[in-house]
Amino acid sequence: MQKIVRPRASAGGDESDSPTTEITAAQSSTRRGPRIIGKLLFCWSWFVAGALLLIVAPPVLLVASLAGRHDWVYPWADWGARMWLRLTGVDVKVKGRELLDPRQPYVFISNHRSYLDAKPLFCDTGRRMGLVAKKELLKAPILGYGMGFVNVISIDRSNRERAMESMRIATERLRSGISFGVCAEGTRARPGEMLPFKKGSFHMAVEGGVPIVPVALKNSDQLMGKGTGEAWPGTIEMVMMPPVDTSWVSNDDDLERLVEQVQGAIMKELGVKRLSNRAATTAP
Repeated sequence: MQKIVRPRASAGGDESDSPTTEITAAQSSTRRGPRIIGKLLFCWSWFVAGALLLIVAPPVLLVASLAGRHDWVYPWADWGARMWLRLTGVDVKVKGRELLDPRQPYVFISNHRSYLDAKPLFCDTGRRMGLVAKKELLKAPILGYGMGFVNVISIDRSNRERAMESMRIATERLRSGISFGVCAEGTRARPGEMLPFKKGSFHMAVEGGVPIVPVALKNSDQLMGKGTGEAWPGTIEMVMMPPVDTSWVSNDDDLERLVEQVQGAIMKELGVKRLSNRAATTAP
């Protein structure tokens, strides 16, 4: 049975997991070496991503467009994301999937420290997912065009009206039963850090009338962290915590409490003691 966490309840994942999903510290599986190797692996990772997009995506998108069947793109997008990480030596171990109701849509809110974070959210929650992504991805050849086929909605945070329209579209799809994953920091934090969460995804969950699943993504910063220019093989841990009820939120103060509750649960799981200053995060 699904467990819904009410306000002020603990959001830490103390529930025991099944043997098939039990995970050990992912950091111990990260194999690091000389920086030049990390730089070469970083280039290899993006070469693989680019090759998959150039070889697989065009025919898939063309056939789906001609047939008017956007849903045909989902399994190929899922396969492509999995293959990208597999060919770069990255595995994902999941904990907490048994806490979710398979018939219930959710907003999955996670921390964000790496380009690798999108794959666990998109592929490993146990359901077809939409994602909320920054507008810059629309400029990427092929990827930008294909985003709309798999419910990846871009958001322009520099334009309040456009951002609100994007969130409105995402909320409508959420109400139709499509779950969404959101990295609520809005940009990648540096390794080991966390930035304050933006409130758009919380508004979306409240307006859509669905619970929020706090998600802690561990070790992705050790594998491909912001500002490092390096990539390494290893394991990402994705810890999904008990869903957090949103039905009690009725005003801005309630929303602030909800943000604090969800971010606090993720910080506790990651061992982050305090938030970093957003203005200090300037590296691409």
